Amino acid sequence: MRITAEISLYPLKEGFVAPILECIALLRRQPGIEVVTNQMSTQLRGEFDQVLAAVSAGMRAAMEQPGTVVFVVKCINADLPIANAPALERSA
Repeated sequence: MRITAEISLYPLKEGFVAPILECIALLRRQPGIEVVTNQMSTQLRGEFDQVLAAVSAGMRAAMEQPGTVVFVVKCINADLPIANAPALERSA
């Protein structure tokens, strides 16, 4: 089953950018998943086990560092096209 996940990492300390960039770099090294990052979050897409393994690796690495972090994950059981912005249509 292919899924899509969205993650956001919030290190609760000064110098918060470096841990975020390290987490994104780690996610991009994970096999078998597509990773797209924007200003607000990072999306991952792939097979269920590979996506969750990547999320777990990123979460563990972030939480093993000194300080407190918040790691938010949303998953959907759909293979969303994360590389393209969605087309928004107005309903009448």
